Amino acid sequence: MAEPDFDRDFDPSYGTPVRITDGLYRLTAENPSPFTFAGTNGYLLGERDLVIVDPGPDLPGHLDHWLKAIDGRRVAAIAITHTHLDHTPLAHRLKAETGAPIAGFGPHQPARPLHAGETNPFAESGDMALTPDIILADGDRLAAGERVLEAVHTPGHTANHLAFALAGTPYLLSGDHVMGWSTTIVSPPDGSMRDYMASLEKLLQRPETIYLPGHGGPVTGAHGFVRGIRSHRRMRERAILARLAAGDETIEAMVKVIYRTTSETLHGAAALSVLAHIEDLVERGKVETDGPALLKGHYRLPRT
Repeated sequence: MAEPDFDRDFDPSYGTPVRITDGLYRLTAENPSPFTFAGTNGYLLGERDLVIVDPGPDLPGHLDHWLKAIDGRRVAAIAITHTHLDHTPLAHRLKAETGAPIAGFGPHQPARPLHAGETNPFAESGDMALTPDIILADGDRLAAGERVLEAVHTPGHTANHLAFALAGTPYLLSGDHVMGWSTTIVSPPDGSMRDYMASLEKLLQRPETIYLPGHGGPVTGAHGFVRGIRSHRRMRERAILARLAAGDETIEAMVKVIYRTTSETLHGAAALSVLAHIEDLVERGKVETDGPALLKGHYRLPRT
């Protein structure tokens, strides 16, 4: 998917709360990278009583930015979309400063157990020190004065990923599940393509039309954008099946063809994405393998 126009001019305004609507502000951490775009977006909800969503990494000065934005008001909760280290480390210090509990779906955990001989390529990216004080299940709510956040369980990028709908508005804080600047990383064993696709379908059944992601600017016309993501993933699946039909047996061979116009420096990440699709295809009986789905595995179409 090409980078959309609405993110090319994104201004992170580091250190300054950016008003989105009454009682809803964005505060972006200055941690730009190929994986975080301009930085990690945190959100502040409420006027007198507040809820903070994804305070971000523990960077020099970033806690001061949050405390200035809070301006002595009561913080009812610090909510997290998921436990990746670009989203959560500052939650620990913010809790110590404000006394607010941390709310989330649960501790960091993979979408499935590791297979024998498998390593987790993103093992170092999870905040293993974070256990939420408040466990939020799908549909649970947090109040920030008159503002109410509804937790929407959207596994796929991680097993514990939540989006947050701002009740009575068109806004959904989509975390890393839907972003305008890039397709979401879905990497086993932390991520699951089957879960990710199911979560896209779940969002299409919801009324929100503007998504506020963990990185980059707002995604407007959200349902059309989500359908575009779904089409892109289905196209990638068809490309994988076509390579298997052409005789490719390994992910490495498939990546060389499917991603031939992509820099080879990105082929490692591409291989993880193909693995996520392969896992889903194996589970659905559309692809066969002699063992568990692994990066170094061998695959074929079902024998007839």
